[in-house]
Amino acid sequence: MSMRDELPDREYQIYTCAEVSELTTDIILDAYKNGSFPMGEDADDDRLYWIEPTDRGIIPLDGFHLSRSLRRLIRKEKFEVRINSDFDAVIAGCASPRAGRISTWINKPIRDLYRELFEQGKCHTVEVWENNRLAGGLYGVHIGGAFFGESMFSYQRDASKVALAHLVARLNHGGFSLLDTQFLTDHLRSMGGIEIDQSDYRQMLQNALAKSADFLKEPLILPTYKVLQLVNQTSNTGCSTA
Repeated sequence: MSMRDELPDREYQIYTCAEVSELTTDIILDAYKNGSFPMGEDADDDRLYWIEPTDRGIIPLDGFHLSRSLRRLIRKEKFEVRINSDFDAVIAGCASPRAGRISTWINKPIRDLYRELFEQGKCHTVEVWENNRLAGGLYGVHIGGAFFGESMFSYQRDASKVALAHLVARLNHGGFSLLDTQFLTDHLRSMGGIEIDQSDYRQMLQNALAKSADFLKEPLILPTYKVLQLVNQTSNTGCSTA
């Protein structure tokens, strides 16, 4: 499921970005630092819009909900998890048709810009594979101690949940303090996602940007026991609203 699928009925500010040809990855990163992110209207429409939700979705890194069934699935090691091995396949999966969605916000400018961010080491993927076939995954942008989740998908049941659990473990492992999901869906809420208002988000964002975090901290593929340990982390990571 995309992190932006089934958008809730919430207020958000939209700024039209008319000159896509003038966009650079530096402009994209500056937008994230200021609380906005780009989004297309449709796969066949090359325009982009800057979005800034009034209520921001996040998953507190000390508040991820690991269900018993997901814990069992991770322990079974049914899937192989890879990091940054096939960006094009992941973004294609995120843009693929699915029930209840006519089109996708991932258009050509999004694909091109985030491919460039990936090549610069500022965009990352968490991939879930089975029998050497991609089963699900996600991608997002890394700045300082913040990770901005862009989209996730599943070709197989619960594959995106496994990817998200591994993402949370990796962010805790690498010293991050903010996992921004941008919008909050029922799917994300069931895994510990919450909404915070814009002013609280901006303060949290500035604190995270001031940190240094390492998405690729070794070991790159965390052992299962470590993943389960890290997703249950309850120390104060800076994302708690308590």
